[in-house]
Amino acid sequence: MALGFKLSNSIRGGLIYLAGDSIAALISSELDWIRAAGVLFIGATLYAIEIPNYFSWIDKKMNGQSGIRTSMIRATLSMLFFNPIWIARHILFIKLFMFQFDQIGWGLLWVGTLSFVVNIPISLGANYIIQNKIALQNRFIASAIFSGIMALYYSLSMNWFS
Repeated sequence: MALGFKLSNSIRGGLIYLAGDSIAALISSELDWIRAAGVLFIGATLYAIEIPNYFSWIDKKMNGQSGIRTSMIRATLSMLFFNPIWIARHILFIKLFMFQFDQIGWGLLWVGTLSFVVNIPISLGANYIIQNKIALQNRFIASAIFSGIMALYYSLSMNWFS
């Protein structure tokens, strides 16, 4: 299966992740241009490729199926994509962009796990809406907006759960 790439996803993803992380960085007094450029790059490349392709896979996997069970499976699959490892990786990128190498370790996985578990009710609800109420071509943007909001939570999670 060829990976799909859309320039519009790249531009929007980069800008949305940049906006969310910049607000989080302002709140935590960690605003940094290198961090901003790094998050812009990751949002415009890695996230803009992996997330829409995963959502497309969910759509193909659940094609032709309907009902509340299918809707919940779609939401759960989406939520599980943004799992503790994904959250820890996102925090790892931020630590790398800020040259905080001394703060990189297995503890990031613990922060990702706690962040994920505490967030399950909100994430499941948001992913239910994204996967079942929003057209496939708009899901990445909706997910990026939700993730931009969640960037605030992830940033605070580093302080709360460390």
